[in-house]
Amino acid sequence: MAEFPSKVSTRTSSPAQGAGASVSALRPDLGFVRSRLGALMLLQLVLGLLVWALIADTPYHLYPAYGWVMFVAVFLWLVTIVFFILYLFQLHMKLYVVPWPLVLMIFNISATVLYVTAFIACSAAVDLTSLRGTRPYNQRAAASVLITSRRPELDCVRCLP
Repeated sequence: MAEFPSKVSTRTSSPAQGAGASVSALRPDLGFVRSRLGALMLLQLVLGLLVWALIADTPYHLYPAYGWVMFVAVFLWLVTIVFFILYLFQLHMKLYVVPWPLVLMIFNISATVLYVTAFIACSAAVDLTSLRGTRPYNQRAAASVLITSRRPELDCVRCLP
């Protein structure tokens, strides 16, 4: 059996040193927010929030069409938040194996298709489920207009090389 060396050198590091390195790596890139992609993602977040807030304030659970609109609005809003955080903190640079421009392009194309289907469902159901001039009618009509104005395909401006 090998003998233990007579002289052993041990070093310890304080937890503060290790924690400081990881915190400084997560600084937000404010230049991203001022970029075209960042501004469009912020616009997506605001309009997506308005869509699902308008639908959520009505009795949407009574009509399946609004359930679909609600699912699309909330799901895509949450995924947009995830992508925004990834880019804001430059975490996409640490995951260099993932082809981020392609991922964003696929996300935006699929989001466009889902938003078009949600717009059709919301627009077709507004007159059938609400009386014209009432508060739910106005909210649902406004949500269908916001769905069309939230155009995620514009985020692909910077996606393609």
